[in-house]
Amino acid sequence: MNANTTTQEHATQMGLNADEFARICERLGRAPNLTELGIFSAMWSEHCSYKSSRRWLKTLPTTGAQVVHGPGENAGVVDIGDGLAAVFKIESHNHPSFIEPYQGAATGVGGILRDVFTMGARPVALLNALRFGAPDHPLTRHLLSGVAAGIGGYGNCIGIPTLGGETHFDASYNQNILVNAMAVGLAQRDRIFLSAASGVGNPVIYIGAKTGRDGIHGATMASAEFSEDDQSKRPTVQVGDPLAGKLLMEASLELMAADAVLAIQDMGAAGLTSSAVEMASKGGLGMELDLSAVPMREADMSPYEIMLSESQERMLVVLKPETMETAQEIFDKWDVDFAPIGTVTDTGNLVLRFQGDVVANLPLAPLVEDAPEYDRPWEAITPPTPTPNDALIRDMPLSVALKTMLSSHFLASRRWIYEQYDRHVMGDTAIDCGGDAGMIRVHNTQKGLAMTTDCTQRYVLADAELGAMQAVAEAYRNITATGALPLATTNNLNFGNPEKPEIMGQIVGAIKGMGAAAEALHVPIVSGNVSLYNETDGMAIAPAPVIGMIGVIDDIMRARRQAITAPEESIYVIGNEGLGTGWLSNSVYAHIIAENTDTAAPPPVDLTAEKRHADAIRALNDKGLISAAHDVGDGGILVALAEMLLAGNMGAQLTLPAHRLTHDWAFGEDQARYVVAVADAPVFEAMLTDLEVPFQKIAMSVAAKELKLGADDAIALTELRRGHEDWLPNLMKG
Repeated sequence: MNANTTTQEHATQMGLNADEFARICERLGRAPNLTELGIFSAMWSEHCSYKSSRRWLKTLPTTGAQVVHGPGENAGVVDIGDGLAAVFKIESHNHPSFIEPYQGAATGVGGILRDVFTMGARPVALLNALRFGAPDHPLTRHLLSGVAAGIGGYGNCIGIPTLGGETHFDASYNQNILVNAMAVGLAQRDRIFLSAASGVGNPVIYIGAKTGRDGIHGATMASAEFSEDDQSKRPTVQVGDPLAGKLLMEASLELMAADAVLAIQDMGAAGLTSSAVEMASKGGLGMELDLSAVPMREADMSPYEIMLSESQERMLVVLKPETMETAQEIFDKWDVDFAPIGTVTDTGNLVLRFQGDVVANLPLAPLVEDAPEYDRPWEAITPPTPTPNDALIRDMPLSVALKTMLSSHFLASRRWIYEQYDRHVMGDTAIDCGGDAGMIRVHNTQKGLAMTTDCTQRYVLADAELGAMQAVAEAYRNITATGALPLATTNNLNFGNPEKPEIMGQIVGAIKGMGAAAEALHVPIVSGNVSLYNETDGMAIAPAPVIGMIGVIDDIMRARRQAITAPEESIYVIGNEGLGTGWLSNSVYAHIIAENTDTAAPPPVDLTAEKRHADAIRALNDKGLISAAHDVGDGGILVALAEMLLAGNMGAQLTLPAHRLTHDWAFGEDQARYVVAVADAPVFEAMLTDLEVPFQKIAMSVAAKELKLGADDAIALTELRRGHEDWLPNLMKG
């Protein structure tokens, strides 16, 4: 074996502390060589091992009658009926996207797609959740432009629609943007492929693109803080090729259909290292690889570089030996590399050979089961007090406040971004970007699959537990507003340095909040990703535990959009007590109109009310009583109504008495509420009364293209639309 043993200095350079290096030496009974240390550093990185969050993630609800596979596989799997399953996951590519925005975002999309089709599912939709710095920061336009182009460049080329997402701006992301990518796929319920290797002596096959030097130590880089000079980390960013990704996807799905696959794993973070280690360890076996047989696109690559490269569009497969010839023919047809590089063993070790020599021999247990799991000190966050409404309300017409808010960075249309995405490729798109949730028709059926991503980071910054609870509740409302039944959740936990007790307190609080909400709303968390150390020069991001959620509706003809398209319909708020007040603390109104940026208490969340009101929405929709629906979120009732009118190019006249039209009623961000349009008001009201769900009639839709807010206050839709639609294009023009 190569004798170039390593020291603590090498370990420190790879992100391992003194205790961790000592632990490695103890487990091995010797100091590791450079390749072995590189493998340990990748597998024990925060990105791969979840060493700071693992003990808390174990507390999340992950099971349910609908769950086929929960956390631990490449993606989560849930039963959607009729022998079908939805496969989905969200994942971060934050640090790479800041360093090289186009490729960072593109490879984030490519990686999450592989997580889905590795399970045997055909990807049918993409979503994203993006965070950029302040709009006037000198990097924001450059980063936003590159990320949007990267997401569109990969998704459009591979031919999968992007149906939803969210984009927020906040100064805490000036030097550390967030790029979270989500993919959803469909599979036969009884044809899900897993990653655990099986069968001693079975062949281990490398498939996909050739290995290069891009992305080496990407997992380690993603597990460390940034500094101002981290543009120097550009070589750690992977380079994506959507055409190669498309060929690999089609070849892999055909290979699975040929019943040749025993186990399959994406080469994602840590590349060949993580795929080999995870497959062998999950199977309770070992693996021996000949690195000389790995297809390479660069000369003189070392074993260290081969194992730690994060070159894209690559997979590792354990095949049934008798199918080798068939498998080779499939990959020849698709012009994709197919290289036998090893075998499954019963040693419990990962043995690597290169040019005839053993260059690494590592027991798998220390790499996986003995990876550090820290119970880091954490400080419970004392929730702030709410800012009183009286301190926030300003004396201005409702129309002026509404227009100002709709043309702010909080609420302005994101059309400039999502128009760069192909939202209709594959021909099954039912609802695309810009609504509450995206939806696709399950091909050749009447079934619809709804999907969304959500998080309000200013709420989480103020109160991590309540803010994460609200993120789950809002995703639940967004799915419900389409008429679909929410099924399950994936999450992407974006936080700062967990070694700081206050940051660890945010993480603990957020996990508690999302766990409570997922439990109460029956949407178990079946997959996810943790991205920590999102700090630059010691300044942490606003925490963003992003929630991805899917739901199903049996008849897509009952799917509802937010656009109000018919005059003379009654417009109601469901869930509003009708008291004429609302929660303005830490709202968009507080930030934009009152210019109050205090980290004040966000609105409370009543999970029982969320469930009861959502059940009512679905029951009303099933009876055909709702023609349009939209959840009430950022900006409150009046913003939700305005968005519905703009989507349908329909006017409305408020019908509430003047004394009810207060700013806190109009713009408060109280939870568990929906705005709906209704044709048969008496039947609608009778049903809600029977269900004991509060409601309030607020307006009538009218053909005139204006929103009439009172006797002396009205605003044309064209005026609202101009500010709403122009803000982002104007920002990007500079």
